[in-house]
Amino acid sequence: MNSKLIVGTLVGGVILFLWQFLSWTMLNLHGDGQKYTAKQTEILQYLGENLEGEGSYFLPTYAPGTSQEDMEKLMASMDGKPWATISYHSAMKANMGLNMFRGLVIDFVAIAMLIWLLLRFANLGMKDAIMASLVVGLISYFTSQYTYSIWFQTNTIPDLIDTIVSWALVGGWLGFWLPRQ
Repeated sequence: MNSKLIVGTLVGGVILFLWQFLSWTMLNLHGDGQKYTAKQTEILQYLGENLEGEGSYFLPTYAPGTSQEDMEKLMASMDGKPWATISYHSAMKANMGLNMFRGLVIDFVAIAMLIWLLLRFANLGMKDAIMASLVVGLISYFTSQYTYSIWFQTNTIPDLIDTIVSWALVGGWLGFWLPRQ
């Protein structure tokens, strides 16, 4: 492995990780996705007593084996009424250190993959590195968070901000570093 890849990956991964840290903590861009309710204890107790185990739930939905006609009737009857998505876990396992380590490792992997792509450019410059980094980030955003938001009506503006800022910063770093070597 050469220094282009090693240093580029380490510094780029740290840049990405630091932005993610700032976005979720000090800047609290994702606060609306983790709202507080004073009824949380009662709701969690109710969910624990009434759900069939851990997993993701979409309410309302139909039972397995429901006919197409009955599915359509249920969906029509729910139009304009409340609905919810639930990710339920029976026990919180907060291991901040391990979670942060895993996030940092995956950031290194993502940056190494981006560097592999950028090193295929014949004459890589700052503009190309930034634009290619943004394109990679936006492809991921559009096909994951944004597509999810289409169906489940979530706010992805914080994710879009994360995508633009983090991948522009990484692209700027790589546009500076990679052509120098």
